[in-house]
Amino acid sequence: MKSTFVFGLLLLLAPLSSRAQSPAVFYTLDGRRLPAPEINRLVRQLMDTARIPGLALALLENNQVQYLRAYGFRNLETRAPLETSTAMYGASLSKAVFACLVMQLVQEKRLDLDRPLHTYLPKPLPEYDAYRDLTGDERWKLLTARMCLTHTTGLPNWRWISPDKKLHFKFAPGAQYWYSGEGLQLLQLVIETITQKGLVKLSAERIFQPLGLAHTSYVWQPAFEANYALGYDEQGQPLPKTKRTKAGAAGSLETTPADYAAFLAALMQGKLLKKSTMAEMTRAQVRILFKGQFGPMATVAAPDSNRAIGLAYGLGWGTFESPHGHAYFKEGHDDGWENHSVVFQDRKKAILLLSNSSNADKIFKELLEKLLGDKATPWQWENYVPY
Repeated sequence: MKSTFVFGLLLLLAPLSSRAQSPAVFYTLDGRRLPAPEINRLVRQLMDTARIPGLALALLENNQVQYLRAYGFRNLETRAPLETSTAMYGASLSKAVFACLVMQLVQEKRLDLDRPLHTYLPKPLPEYDAYRDLTGDERWKLLTARMCLTHTTGLPNWRWISPDKKLHFKFAPGAQYWYSGEGLQLLQLVIETITQKGLVKLSAERIFQPLGLAHTSYVWQPAFEANYALGYDEQGQPLPKTKRTKAGAAGSLETTPADYAAFLAALMQGKLLKKSTMAEMTRAQVRILFKGQFGPMATVAAPDSNRAIGLAYGLGWGTFESPHGHAYFKEGHDDGWENHSVVFQDRKKAILLLSNSSNADKIFKELLEKLLGDKATPWQWENYVPY
């Protein structure tokens, strides 16, 4: 009881970000009027109840960032506040940014989504050190960029999860959906080969610099040192900060709430992709027939609720249908970090949630419903089980 009280007191005393952007009122998908004080009270209450050190929130309306706030702390020990300019680990939000970069190459006709990836490489895939495990399994010749982006390569999420720590196909390429970070890493190799540039330079030149995202990168930058968040586990204990030096399309992105919100806005405004390319990236391409995104539930048949919303995957983004129209989403999870974004393109509204706590996904369902009016997001598939 005492620890909960102290934690709640800390949140109460934590300043809001000095760079917060907030209008007097935000209107939800279902037409409710949300004044800024009401938003702040709800967020703080949920953070206190679920014991969440820090959380950043962006609400987008008319394809623009209308509300941007950071709550709580980036470091509980020093009581340093989380700010909208604080560097936070994006985890699998990395894949959404990478998908946009890939689709730029597609619209430039430098990459064909359905051409076998090995034809872009100067040597057979198993001759690369990272893919020697595929020697003798000719199915690598079937892999395409579309399979990588729709998570239908048949490769596991990560090879180290396998008992022998080696890379194997779980099923035939193209047969079904199965979330795979390995698939995105393979596509990164191909993209870097085609362009003769590394992911850090490519993403900076094509996305981050044009949009003015000075504090976003696929590797750790010296500029992050002055203001970055620590991640916290379910018990509120700090986790070591990983400062990544190797770029990974599947999950090395470091960003800030302000930067990632600006990225979402630019995407919604058509600044990154042509309308036809954007439509291809965010349309449903493979149905998701399973109950959970990860773990044992990822092999269990989906409930009727998933079929009712047409849960599917596009190119780098999940998709579903709702009473408010078509939506596309991307989340990012790791120990100490929980992130979620969803865009309702017909209504020109979106939400971004970034948190430095493993507990944050416990309040995502309520935040989506109360702050955006989104009751269609497949929270059970996402395992956003309320606290």
